[in-house]
Amino acid sequence: MLFDFFKKKETLPALDFSSLKTDMHSHFIPGIDDGAQTMEQSITLIKKLMELGYTKIITTPHIMADYYRNTPDIILSGLDNVRAELQAQSIAIEIEAAAEYYLDETFENKLNTGNILSFSDNYLLFELSFVNPPNNIENIIKKMNDKGYKPILAHPERYGYFKNGLDDYYRIKEYGCYFQLNTISLIGYYDKNSQRVAKELLNNNMIDFLGSDMHHTKHASALKEALTSKHVIEALKESYLLNDEL
Repeated sequence: MLFDFFKKKETLPALDFSSLKTDMHSHFIPGIDDGAQTMEQSITLIKKLMELGYTKIITTPHIMADYYRNTPDIILSGLDNVRAELQAQSIAIEIEAAAEYYLDETFENKLNTGNILSFSDNYLLFELSFVNPPNNIENIIKKMNDKGYKPILAHPERYGYFKNGLDDYYRIKEYGCYFQLNTISLIGYYDKNSQRVAKELLNNNMIDFLGSDMHHTKHASALKEALTSKHVIEALKESYLLNDEL
């Protein structure tokens, strides 16, 4: 009918990250790495994730021998403080803590001693150097599996030295490793190459988890912007992502 054109269009619900439920990579323990530096910043970032639809957070401070010498005790003590502040402010969000382990000379010793913070079904988040390719990644992944952990490689799209296309990534996955993509890579937040690789990994169903890797409010703004990206929208529809099982 002629007047149909003037009828008010149905308002669709805004897209958010509620289908994922859980963000499993962030830096919200104040003052112990390059993420939130104060409790106020930590609470602000947590609220940002809640506004985007998340109902659970697994925050993962860095553990790096040369920069962030965190331990499970330091991280869990910080988690207690964050939980206490959330309760004091009547903010209802489930929050746990693990760590993002840097693959350095101390990591294997941590595996040997069992001084490791994993999460959920013994998932273990680790990262590589952004500059130098690892020499022993096959052995380390095997050792993590042998110890009963389920290794997750953080932001695989950001390691620019993998030059063999998907072959390098298939090889790592065949060792027994999960992949966690930084969602904002899909909108080119870091660089064009990371964006290209992120899309390629996603299009080939190689991503197991989406993570915010949120350190500050710029990341929060980028994550909100990402909800307008067709690649993020498509990713949120994929049933193979495992975030909601955590």
